[in-house]
Amino acid sequence: MKNIPQIQKLNINDCPKGSIREFWLHIVNNGIGEPIRIPIIIARGIEEGPVLGLTAAIHGDELNGIPVIQKLFKELDASQLKGTLIACLSANVPGLLLDQRKFNDGTDLNHIAPGKINGNMAQIYMARLVQHLLTPLNYLIDIHTASFGRINSYYIRANMSQREPARMAILQNPEIILNNPAPDMTFRGTAMSMGIHGITLELKDPNIFQANVIEDALVGVRNVLYDLNMLDGVPVCPILNTIICDSSFWIFTDEGGILTVFPKVKTYVKKGDLIANVQTIFGDVVKEYFAPQDGIVIGKSVNPINQSGSRILHLGINPTEVPCIV
Repeated sequence: MKNIPQIQKLNINDCPKGSIREFWLHIVNNGIGEPIRIPIIIARGIEEGPVLGLTAAIHGDELNGIPVIQKLFKELDASQLKGTLIACLSANVPGLLLDQRKFNDGTDLNHIAPGKINGNMAQIYMARLVQHLLTPLNYLIDIHTASFGRINSYYIRANMSQREPARMAILQNPEIILNNPAPDMTFRGTAMSMGIHGITLELKDPNIFQANVIEDALVGVRNVLYDLNMLDGVPVCPILNTIICDSSFWIFTDEGGILTVFPKVKTYVKKGDLIANVQTIFGDVVKEYFAPQDGIVIGKSVNPINQSGSRILHLGINPTEVPCIV
């Protein structure tokens, strides 16, 4: 087993030019004073250039981003790189170890950025993530999946009114792109408020590694590296078109019971289409739900146990096909 050094501060200069280095970055201490550390990989090119960050598993059950980062760095020759790649394989190590979405105090880390340096447990943890991981970056690809009990298409969240994130999003060749400016308390939203061009990858489903979407994401990340001239190469477009949605919203139940959601992910629905029903434990249908307007299914609930107020499906509005840009 390799002896991977622990660092107190992320410093690009700790990685010599033309090399790749692995680190444990000490973020906070646990309840007995032992360090909570996050796994970091830095690849630094010989020539100067952009600094691109890759982050995974800020929700502890969202795993597909981990092998994306692993595979990318295994194939990478830092001597051919222009600029620097900084990757965090799991931004939420406490949640990952507990096999849960949230931080170990029950907080959703992706709803409290940029955190507070003198705040509660989750706020301090987030503030230090921002300080260490975001400060050096020019670009960010933040990798997520659906959460427990839901499935997603392979889709991207990006501010499509800004050239850089819009181009990064289309270069991913996703199934769907959701126009999402993110003036919010997400990690990407904080990055954008700092002047960092960021996109969010939603790589399908939680708690598992899914080979197909992992490979698709690798193609997309490589495309960004080529487009930024960080590596020599030409972006590839394995699909002819992607679908951009102007906006989206979740549809919720107002009746508890056994939930069945009918449309598949990526299918179009029309206003008035039957999309779900709720049954009693005895199998009697007590409520049906219909699409409130036309759209495309970005994600959906697959958990049949539904208390009133549970999610049904994530509906993308005004879906429009656009060609890839290469």
